[in-house]
Amino acid sequence: MKVAILFCIISLVGCWSPKAQAVDHHLWDGLLKKHVRAINNGNSTQVDYAGIAKENDTLQQYLQHMSLITVKEFDSWSKNEQLAFLINSYNAWTVDLILTKYPDLSSIKDLGSFFQTPWKKKFIPLLGKERSLDDIEHNLIRGSGRYNEPRIHFAVNCASIGCPALRAEAYRADKLEEQLEEAATTFLQDHQRNRYENDTLYISSLFKWYKKDFAQGWRGAETLHHFLALYHDSLQIPADQLSRMKNGEIDIRYLEYDWQLNDT
Repeated sequence: MKVAILFCIISLVGCWSPKAQAVDHHLWDGLLKKHVRAINNGNSTQVDYAGIAKENDTLQQYLQHMSLITVKEFDSWSKNEQLAFLINSYNAWTVDLILTKYPDLSSIKDLGSFFQTPWKKKFIPLLGKERSLDDIEHNLIRGSGRYNEPRIHFAVNCASIGCPALRAEAYRADKLEEQLEEAATTFLQDHQRNRYENDTLYISSLFKWYKKDFAQGWRGAETLHHFLALYHDSLQIPADQLSRMKNGEIDIRYLEYDWQLNDT
């Protein structure tokens, strides 16, 4: 009888135990909190690459941890767990790429060549393959058909001043919605890169390059104008102009992208 009761207790505890986190991002989180600095009223960040270089062993330990994840494990996770993993992978390996030549570079583009951009270099051992940054963003995230999440463009970071800010913490499944929404509003309210002036909306070239991603029905947005109208407060579009914005009647112009390294 006692054995049966004990078995029932153990079984119930097993049922009530919280699900373990899919992957541990604490090493990356610690590096970001220590070496990413907010500027421009918190709308942008700079990265202390020299500081991260001094802790490169920690970065390499994290990247090795990420490399050990199998496709089977990845596919068993929730979409939020998958997306947090992919965003963190992209950002961490971008920093790793910068450190291969730092401080002897002024832009991530310096790491490319006439024949190949830095984003097409295959140097990332991830999910069973040698991958490039483009592969993570365009195939695993955008091309997978799993996510339909336009806000990833405010989360993955290309190590440039023109990019949305590198977040000073790792992305996590349990707070991913909050983090992505904050990344979107933070970028859109940065009036150096996105602003409404004289009946014209001046926005980052990021929206030109990925225009279709913002017009795939996320929160009902079927056009780029619709998507931007969702963030009219951040963009400071007057309330009396909102209907014109939704109807595509407000002119959009794309600002030049700043590819200088986002270094401190």
